[in-house]
Amino acid sequence: MKRKIMAVLLAAAMTGSLAGCGSTQNKNAADASEEKMKVAMLTDSGDITDQSFNQMTYEACKAWGKENDIEFNYYKPQSDSDEARTASVDQAVADGANVIVLSGYVFAPTVIDESDLYPEVKFLALDVSAGDICEKGIGEGYDYNPDHYNVTDYYNEDNVYCCTYQEELSGFMAGYAAVMLGYRHLGFLGGMSVPAVNRYGYGYVQGADAAAKELGITDEVQVEYVCGGQFYGDADITAYMDTWYGSKGVEVVFACGGGIYTSAAEAAVKTGGKVIGVDSDQSATIDDYKEGLTVTSAMKGLQVTIDNVLDAILDNEWDKYVGKIENLGMESPDPAENYVQLPEETTQWDGTFTKEDYQKLVQRMYNGEYEVSSDSTTFPETEITATDYGSIK
Repeated sequence: MKRKIMAVLLAAAMTGSLAGCGSTQNKNAADASEEKMKVAMLTDSGDITDQSFNQMTYEACKAWGKENDIEFNYYKPQSDSDEARTASVDQAVADGANVIVLSGYVFAPTVIDESDLYPEVKFLALDVSAGDICEKGIGEGYDYNPDHYNVTDYYNEDNVYCCTYQEELSGFMAGYAAVMLGYRHLGFLGGMSVPAVNRYGYGYVQGADAAAKELGITDEVQVEYVCGGQFYGDADITAYMDTWYGSKGVEVVFACGGGIYTSAAEAAVKTGGKVIGVDSDQSATIDDYKEGLTVTSAMKGLQVTIDNVLDAILDNEWDKYVGKIENLGMESPDPAENYVQLPEETTQWDGTFTKEDYQKLVQRMYNGEYEVSSDSTTFPETEITATDYGSIK
């Protein structure tokens, strides 16, 4: 709240200092209203080649800019710190950016600090929730229930749109599909144990459990669950996956979190195992290791979100989004119209689970026939055997 008050006082002081400018002030205001849109995107702690969230966001922004003849640049903070991310926003604004896309929940402190500092800049904060903002804005004493607080006390809602995704739903679809496609020993390899990764993973476990119940084979299906402790693969994590695919007999691993998929893919190639991708259709990337390696991918609609919001800004319809914190998921019984889905063209459908079966699953989920928990703090209770090993590192 103090930041808001200071911003208001600063704005008032600036207004007073310009009061004697007369017609020059009016001319400057007119010029500002006609200012050409200039978009910047900031990566979180990764880069634009992570084959995941940062790269998807970058490519979506770049494609939109090219299609609409709008200048676009990206910035990678010099370190994984709030100070470095704030400095990148400062640099983007200094370079003339007036629309800034923030890639990931780690930008909550940036939203709090920079939205007040730059009220003329429009911020699109992807994967930033009310809880993320409250946690950083309140600090010690926060009870982790954002409903108990007025989140707008901690940031400037007048120039920010935040959204998160119901990753648990696309995770559920992936786990359900894997069991329906005949896999009985499943694995989940997350990056770091953060809310988005956990929602994907816990949804995956719930989906596998639901499918096993419907088939009456809960005693035959099991899930191994672990996080790597980082968003990239390495020799240690690959060795861990070697054990899963080899000694444990895991058949398919949902690899969720930046470049962590590399360790799952490297191990799977050695044993004939399979991999499930995340965020986007990762089949082209994962199948570089071996053709046919990717069973499916649990996706969320970054591209459509970025297109919709940037289109609205360009069309002077920012008011459709500004001030909102949305949790995007299922909008329709039609899979293609949802923010969470599986890729219909590249998923390895077969006679036991077809594209039409998937479409029916989506309809049932949309109709509320499945209760999929979004709780990212508690491992799901299941009838199948699901074992959480914590973190490798």
